[in-house]
Amino acid sequence: MTAKIVLLNGVGSAGKSSIAKALQTMTTEPFLHVQMDAFVEMLPEALQNHADGFSYETVEEDGKPQVVIKTGPVGEQTLRGMRHAIAAMAAQGNNLIVDDVLCNGKMPEYLELLSKFALHLVGVFAPLDVLEAREIQRADRLPGLARWQYDRVHKNIGYDLEIDTSMLTPLECARRLKATFQL
Repeated sequence: MTAKIVLLNGVGSAGKSSIAKALQTMTTEPFLHVQMDAFVEMLPEALQNHADGFSYETVEEDGKPQVVIKTGPVGEQTLRGMRHAIAAMAAQGNNLIVDDVLCNGKMPEYLELLSKFALHLVGVFAPLDVLEAREIQRADRLPGLARWQYDRVHKNIGYDLEIDTSMLTPLECARRLKATFQL
């Protein structure tokens, strides 16, 4: 049986992880939740804010902070490995909910790697002011991260479904995914 993959793409704090956890409770078959953050966290601490891994620079835009993320060679290698690991997991028959933030135009590689599976692309949206408010509420987010990602994450990506987490709860989003993709 062909593995099913639900790829959730959206700005940090959009609600992807909450949707994934809710969806896992209601699918007919088991789905593993694969988070980009888990792969980034695999890097040694020394590469967490380093030019070779991922570096974060806060700049001002219209008087507001914006965190620019730069990905170095080890960071790129890590993310490329993540995409290939996702394909390898699916090749073994694992259904997956992938929680990603696609800022670097990597959708073509995903589409190629995941073309033999039942892939559902989902854009997870919310207005910038909502994302920034959520970012402030969370202790694990740099203020300004959502602002930098906002215009980059969904650029040139066509989705099978778009959801607005400012209008729907994670449970409502999960129900919509389940119904739309017959999960």
